[in-house]
This record gives sequence, structure tokens and C-alpha cells, in this order.
Amino acid sequence: MKSVSEIKTLFSLARTEEEYLAFIDEFSSDSRSGVLSYVTKAGKAIEALHAEIARTESLKKYEKMYEDLGYVCGIDEVGRGPLAGPVYAAAVILPKDSKILYLNDSKKLTAAKREELYDVIMSEAVSVGIGFRDNTRIDEINILQATYESMRDAVKNLKVRPDVLLNDAVTIPGIDIKQVPIIKGDAKSVSIAAASIVAKVTRDRLMSEYDKMYPGYGFESNKGYGSAGHIEYLKANGPCPIHRKSFIGNFV
Repeated sequence: MKSVSEIKTLFSLARTEEEYLAFIDEFSSDSRSGVLSYVTKAGKAIEALHAEIARTESLKKYEKMYEDLGYVCGIDEVGRGPLAGPVYAAAVILPKDSKILYLNDSKKLTAAKREELYDVIMSEAVSVGIGFRDNTRIDEINILQATYESMRDAVKNLKVRPDVLLNDAVTIPGIDIKQVPIIKGDAKSVSIAAASIVAKVTRDRLMSEYDKMYPGYGFESNKGYGSAGHIEYLKANGPCPIHRKSFIGNFV
């Protein structure tokens, strides 16, 4: 007979409905209260999984609306507001039958969940394109235009040409592809949510590297945004090479 500790480990390894059902089938006749508590948890996990599947399906509204046109691509950006670092954009084309769960606005996910989903997206997507503009370019042409350039590059860097773009809120100038701007699109479209996650993880990883190059500003934790600690250090020590001069005039 397996110990409660061993059964706990088996429960923690379950991910799919089939695995939870097999767990329930194997242990539901066990009279130990500790084991039965995990059987109950397995049942609740199945309910939660069904709810997540339903939520994910509801986020495919726009993908289903335009799938007859061909490849549907989600686009999102990250890094418009920070005092330092680049702005990044990602373009993601998911398979029509994508079964990826837990996609959402990257800001609503933990860093660990974003990293986990990033790997799944990069593995299963039809194509992923990335674009960025550094702080120098942002200062030259302003953040909005730099964001547009990043988005155009993200689309250009796709391995297949999309037939319709689902954008988070904006219409990108200079692109001859049908565009559908969706307000708060990263919470309404699986494709835009996927792009949000890819852009966020890509930029966050870079800012962690910058933290090693320019210690003291807290880039590992604040990712270049204007946290109190970041601003205090900026005032005391001045900007580093990745600061946006057009953003920090009030502090230096």
C-alpha cells in the first residue's frame, strides 16, 4: 500500500483530466482521510480544468471570426512605460486547433507561469516574430513611433505571412495586412495573449542581463520601470547607457 506522502506526490504530478480521473479511480476506495482529501482535490482540479478550457475557448472568438481568411496573428508590445531599456513587440500565429491553456494578459500571470507558457508557445506556434527598438531610437522618434517600428519588425520576422492581424488596441501604420484593433485584446484573444507573454518574457530576460551590467538600478526586479528605488538611485548616480533621456528629465 502506498503511503499518503507517495500519493500526495502522485497527485502533484497529475495535469490532465485523464490523469486526475485515473487518480480518483485508483484511490477513491482508500479509507484513509489523508488520501480521500487528495481524491476530493482531484475532483476539484477536474472542475477547474473544465472552467479553464471554457475560458480559453471564449478567448478564441476573434480567431474563429477571421480563420477563414487564413493565418490569424496576434500582436502585442511591452515596455512603453519604463524609464530604461527597449520596447519589445511580438507577433504570434497559433494553430487553429491550439489547446494551450492559461493564456492571458501577461501582467495577470506570475513570472513562473509566463516562463512556462513561453516555452509552450514557442514550441507549438505556427510562427513567432519579435521586434524591438532600443532607448536611443525611442529618444530619436518617440515611444509611439518606436513601438510601431517594433510591431512592423515583429510581423516581418514571422516565417509565414499572416492574413489578418489582431492588435492590442492599436492600428499599426505602414502594414498592408487587414488589422483588427481590440481594446484590452491581451485579455480577449488567445493570439494577443500569447504575443503579450512572448514579448514580456523576452524583454524581462534582457532586463535581467542589464541588471548585471548596470547594478544598482534594480533592473532585475523593476525591469526599468520607475520604482521608488530606481528613481532614488537614478537621482543619486545619474543615468546609465540604457536610460531613455526623453523619459528621465524630471529626475536628472
